[in-house]
Amino acid sequence: MATHMSRCRTWSLLFYCSQRFGIAAYRKYSSGGAYPNISLSSPLPGIPKPVFASVDGQEKYETKITTLENGLKVASQNKFGQFCTVGILVNSGSRHEAKYPSGIAHFVEKLAFSSTAQYGSKDEILLTLEKHGGICDCQTSRDTTMYAVSAEVKGLDTVVSLLSDSFFTLNDKFMGMTRMAVRFELEDLNMRPDPEPLLTEMIHAAAYRGNTVGLPRFCPVDNVDKIDKMVLHSYLRNYFCPERMVLAGVGIEHEQLVECARKYLLDMKPVWGTSAVANVDLSVAQYTGGIVKMEKDMSDVSLGPTPIPELTHIMIGLESCSFLEDDFIPFAVLNMMMGGGGSFSAGGPGKGMFTRLYLNVLNRHHWMYNATSYHHSYEDSGLLCIHASADPRQVREMVEIITREFIQMAGSPGEMELERAKTQLKSMLMMNLESRPVIFEDVGRQVLSTGKRKLPHELCDLISNVTASDIKRVTTKMLRSKPAVAALGDLTELPSYEHIQAALSSKDGRLPRMYRLFR
Repeated sequence: MATHMSRCRTWSLLFYCSQRFGIAAYRKYSSGGAYPNISLSSPLPGIPKPVFASVDGQEKYETKITTLENGLKVASQNKFGQFCTVGILVNSGSRHEAKYPSGIAHFVEKLAFSSTAQYGSKDEILLTLEKHGGICDCQTSRDTTMYAVSAEVKGLDTVVSLLSDSFFTLNDKFMGMTRMAVRFELEDLNMRPDPEPLLTEMIHAAAYRGNTVGLPRFCPVDNVDKIDKMVLHSYLRNYFCPERMVLAGVGIEHEQLVECARKYLLDMKPVWGTSAVANVDLSVAQYTGGIVKMEKDMSDVSLGPTPIPELTHIMIGLESCSFLEDDFIPFAVLNMMMGGGGSFSAGGPGKGMFTRLYLNVLNRHHWMYNATSYHHSYEDSGLLCIHASADPRQVREMVEIITREFIQMAGSPGEMELERAKTQLKSMLMMNLESRPVIFEDVGRQVLSTGKRKLPHELCDLISNVTASDIKRVTTKMLRSKPAVAALGDLTELPSYEHIQAALSSKDGRLPRMYRLFR
């Protein structure tokens, strides 16, 4: 048996040699010869010179955009592969709920893909997508609602038909189940060990008190029973209209997508009807600054047998800029320069271990569990903030460390530090855009907000052009705004809002000294 296997391997190798290197190599091998004095780094005789693909950093496919007669924009980006991602993005989110009970966007997210005129249940929708290897999802944010499906390219007609049916049909018979889903998510939000979603909600409420992006992203508990079919239809009639929508697709031919859009989205009649004059809220975000506090027992938030130490979480933010402004790119570089993360990381430089919040904060103060920078940007404003967490007894010291980091941002960054941040931002951008769903969201959001799309190489050029003086300029401008503060946990040692504001107005970022008669 072994002899037979050995003979088979020999014959397959001889056949490979004769096919690959020609009959001369075959005879040389079969006669027991070899190639003398040829190193592995030199090409073998008789083999054609290889031609390597050139990489110029630019996308081979352009983003194509067509506007249909009803105002709907169709945008696509072709990409090699047998799967595509297609979806509808709407200029509608929690920021548009000023004239309605807060929480409508949350309800729309949970009602999506539940049942339609064509499909009796969510199971039928999922089974239909399964035939094309597909999945579906709906996500809402403060300014955008997004319905998306990923499936095989050959199932495009079915996918757009299903999207249209799901989008224009919100079945109110599932309102009871939707209320249960919303309540469950609200309970989960308050119970989960990771406080970041709750802190993000609180910092927006503090920064934009009672307006636009400061309105609740999640449905308040008191509004769960107030939102019904009439409220939903009134809202959707004003905001879910073709001129506020984009049908975006990645991995498909543009003409094919336009044809499907004309077939399924051009003359579709929504169940909520149409309005001759849309009553749209055009409010511009008004940054107010302020503080939102939530006293909460964080001593027992562990989901498993390993206890999580009791922590107090603080988030401090300042107004940055809109994503439509030129300063958006310097702010993105500044955010990357600050970086940060948890107190434990298994990574090296690629994980941001050389960012300021690691070098200046986490590496020097072992008692801090987290220090992370975030940048939230919208069409009319933005917010750059730092989230930090530590033991409740060290909250005052933690706040001072963060305010000092904000003040130190105004200094000129070192050449190596700036180049590292720019390189890291570009690499993160390009790596994220390897993913088809990320490209889909990028195409959809850019076309929805600006009517066009900046390609990755254009963004990389803008990042490369950021200078140390740009960073200093945008930081100086940012430090003039009032701080927004969110605090969660045991807040006994939390400094007053006035003290935090004074620290951010000082030269060194230190909190005013407090003298106590008794300790």
